[in-house]
Amino acid sequence: MSALINDLMNNTHEVPGKRASLVLGGLNNSSITDRVCEIAEAPTPPRAWYIAFAVSSSLTLMLFGLVGYLIFTGVGVWGNNAPVFWAWDIVNFVFWVGIGHAGTLISAILFLFRQNWRTSINRFAEAMTIFAVICAGLFPTVHVGRIWVIYWLLPLPNQNAIWPNFRSPLLWDVFAVTTYATVSMLFWYMGMIPDFATFRDRAKTRNRQMIFGTLALGWTGSARQWHRYEKAYLLMAALATPLVISVHTVVSFDFAVSQVPGWHTTIFPPYFVAGAVFSGFAMVVTLMVPAREFFGLRELVTLRHLENMTKIILLTGTMVGYAYAMEFFTAWYSGNRYEQFAFMNRAFGPYAWAYWTMVTCNVISPQFFWFKKFRTTPWLMVIVCIFVNIGMWFERFVITVTSLSRDFLPSSWGYYQPTFVDIGMLIGSFGLFFTLFLLFCRYMPIVAISEVKSILPENQNPH
Repeated sequence: MSALINDLMNNTHEVPGKRASLVLGGLNNSSITDRVCEIAEAPTPPRAWYIAFAVSSSLTLMLFGLVGYLIFTGVGVWGNNAPVFWAWDIVNFVFWVGIGHAGTLISAILFLFRQNWRTSINRFAEAMTIFAVICAGLFPTVHVGRIWVIYWLLPLPNQNAIWPNFRSPLLWDVFAVTTYATVSMLFWYMGMIPDFATFRDRAKTRNRQMIFGTLALGWTGSARQWHRYEKAYLLMAALATPLVISVHTVVSFDFAVSQVPGWHTTIFPPYFVAGAVFSGFAMVVTLMVPAREFFGLRELVTLRHLENMTKIILLTGTMVGYAYAMEFFTAWYSGNRYEQFAFMNRAFGPYAWAYWTMVTCNVISPQFFWFKKFRTTPWLMVIVCIFVNIGMWFERFVITVTSLSRDFLPSSWGYYQPTFVDIGMLIGSFGLFFTLFLLFCRYMPIVAISEVKSILPENQNPH
């Protein structure tokens, strides 16, 4: 009996006919507040945090150094060539924008559908969205070349009378990504206001009181404030939901509205959105499992939360695999010899190694989540999710580079090879992402305290 009770407390088994609880360990309102606040209030974080921060911050410094080198030397330090004018810069941009999709999906769409299992993980995902968009915005900013005249891209008069081409999907990207970043930031911040007030009330130093008091915007927790807050949060969720679909749809237009074989296809918008959710959820799991262990959040981030996310990864991974098959079918059925050559070149040409890496990671590895052991064993989840993110990066590489490397004329064919700057900037972008995430874990409420409390049985409205 004691072994069974222990298993139930660890959520390794479920009571027949009853779903596992979203909050374990008998936590109540007070203990939930203590558990989350103690992470930021602790005088020192776990040793693993220092090690991870040292590594990530070093990589971030390398990134900034390489960006400075690129600006002072020119984009020739990249491996881009003719005809591969777009390479790792655009690959990294599309990859990081996709990573940021899970945050808004978990926060907004699952909130609108009243899915209570989102409450313990939405804060992780929202923060990840902001940090991923920051990493994404870096690459199109520096790939323009003469970054000191980037203000020419603004729709404002300038000395050369240059105006942006509003018919270009590259300009649509600017509006889509900046709108997505702005709304995601507001949504993230709005959700943290009650928790900032909790941090303010528990602060033991004057500096913490001032900082969190400012961030809390005078929150007192009155009934009127809660009423207006919940209405505003609902409106923000409704506003953010279309952005999940629109932002990566617009990113897909960078490719789909062109005439390049392999890009000119109408399947790209839903294919890109499914892939973005796929990679985004995989990154959330990759980040959440270590944080859950290091910060003692097993009772709040349960195996039920993780299992639900692996099911979404399995679903979207199957959709991505279907899209891969449909691309070949569409190319064959079209009768267009250039389109057919583009896809045969992907699978059997000089970049075949990248294509089959993509297929293995994105189509085969998620199938392990059909087995409950993989859906309920955290370290197995992380291994599969790391392969998923590797595969999703290779997907963007295959789409971008292989389609450009062999143009209509064989005389203009070329082979792209990355330089140390390409490789260093990719690795450095991960350093920037993890540095921001580690700082968030150390100083911010990493679990939505007020939302987790709202799903406790004692706080449920019986009517």
